[in-house]
Amino acid sequence: MNSIKIRLCSMMFLQFFIWGGWFVTLGTFLSQNLQATGPQTGMAFSTQSWGAIIAPFIVGLIADRFFNAERLLGLLHLVGAVLMYFMYQATDFTTFYPLVLGYMLAYMPTLALVNSVSFGQLKQPELEFGQIRVWGTIGWIAAGLVISYAFGWDAQQAIADGALKNTFLMCAVASLALGVYSFTLPATPPAGRGQQLKLGELLGLDALALLKDRNFALFFLASVLICIPLAFYYQNANPFLTGIGVENATGKMTLGQVSEVLFMLALPLFLNRFGIRWTLLLGMAAWVLRYVLFAYGDAGQGLWLLVIGIALHGICYDFFFVSGQIYTNSKAGVKIRSAAQGLITLATYGIGMLIGFSVAGQITQAYTSAESTDWTSIWLFPAVFAGVVLVLFAVIFKNEPLQQAEDKQP
Repeated sequence: MNSIKIRLCSMMFLQFFIWGGWFVTLGTFLSQNLQATGPQTGMAFSTQSWGAIIAPFIVGLIADRFFNAERLLGLLHLVGAVLMYFMYQATDFTTFYPLVLGYMLAYMPTLALVNSVSFGQLKQPELEFGQIRVWGTIGWIAAGLVISYAFGWDAQQAIADGALKNTFLMCAVASLALGVYSFTLPATPPAGRGQQLKLGELLGLDALALLKDRNFALFFLASVLICIPLAFYYQNANPFLTGIGVENATGKMTLGQVSEVLFMLALPLFLNRFGIRWTLLLGMAAWVLRYVLFAYGDAGQGLWLLVIGIALHGICYDFFFVSGQIYTNSKAGVKIRSAAQGLITLATYGIGMLIGFSVAGQITQAYTSAESTDWTSIWLFPAVFAGVVLVLFAVIFKNEPLQQAEDKQP
């Protein structure tokens, strides 16, 4: 591996170490240390969605037309380091919320920027990018292992003592390091300088014509709806595991990222053997099974149920969301490929997750009292919801080959 690739791998490692270093334990921190309600926790997690909605404007308006991607990346992470430090000092939700909102508005555009920097330096990105991106997953895993096994911040007594706030300090330091490091990365000048700005391209609206296709329209709707169960996992998994007494819960949750890497390797084989319909259905079925396992697992003899539920993350995410990106690419011609991916991203991480976090917050609040939390009922809700989406999708969606669509001539 040459020096440029090593530098890109380091960038990707830090990028996702930062995200995994505080986002996984956010729900636990909010409920245990800031005494946030379910709806308040949903609001905090929804900042990811607002960041995803705003990101195309920041990247499309600024990075693609005026400033080098690596410089904007560095600036946003320096701003993020400051906001993260103030999040570390926050002592109530009222103070914390505007800080996490500001942070996610700064962080979410960097997900596209690290890709831009990588693609700008790779001679064969279609072959080489996976080697770079996997270091992001490794960074996320490393953050969870550090929290659980190096510092023990997610142990029950440590949580009671307020140790989880240290995750924000750790990520502030990492964000500062990446911010400074970004200015040393190879130059990635704006590719769209001097080109006419089109709002439809920024939002992926040019791809709306794809919704005329019945199959794609159903997939689009399912993508929005399945984000509701996804939000339950992001928002509630860590508070659930730590709350019922699972030791080193954050470290155990990294098994989901390990699974993600393994099933990513299996995805092409499964697509070629069974097609897009069965791949998407398996992904949705895994969400149903995961939450049933969570509903009836415990920290004692039922721990194996929870471990399997965590390990299903690879199927849940890769077989629906990643295969969905591949399906979207096959439906879109070359001219609207980027717009189509932007539309799906806006629908899932933007609209879908925004709705999902709100629903997860309300359901969690409904089954939480001063004495206890009814986790069985909380997890059965997304299990049933995902099951309904699965059945409707199975009945209506028809299998089709994954072939690149031809561009229509004007």
